[in-house]
Amino acid sequence: MIACDPRHFSVDCPSRMLIDQIADKWSMMVLVVLDAGPMRFNAIRRRLEGITQKALTQCLRRLERNGLVLRRVLPMSPVAVEYEITPLGRSLQIPFRALYDWTMEHLDDVEGARHIFDARAVP
Repeated sequence: MIACDPRHFSVDCPSRMLIDQIADKWSMMVLVVLDAGPMRFNAIRRRLEGITQKALTQCLRRLERNGLVLRRVLPMSPVAVEYEITPLGRSLQIPFRALYDWTMEHLDDVEGARHIFDARAVP
């Protein structure tokens, strides 16, 4: 294992890749959707408006590789697969919930700042 000081986020620091993978566009939303319980691929996809099949597949694979999601093959005809959040993945719910709460609390402030910035940017 590579040791690094997380304050530096050097290119070869494993924390940098993990942060990138859990804070990407879809991972947080997938983990929130799976918080309700195990779901099949298409059920997850229906809950996440705008996600493509490819993007969801890649996201679930990254989450599974990082130990945050469990992929289970169901012995049905045809074979089905469901995904479930792991205890490690559940440990992210508190920080994700805090981030969501912050987002909702400050959304109007951010929108106001964007509006001011965009108005200045117009020549």
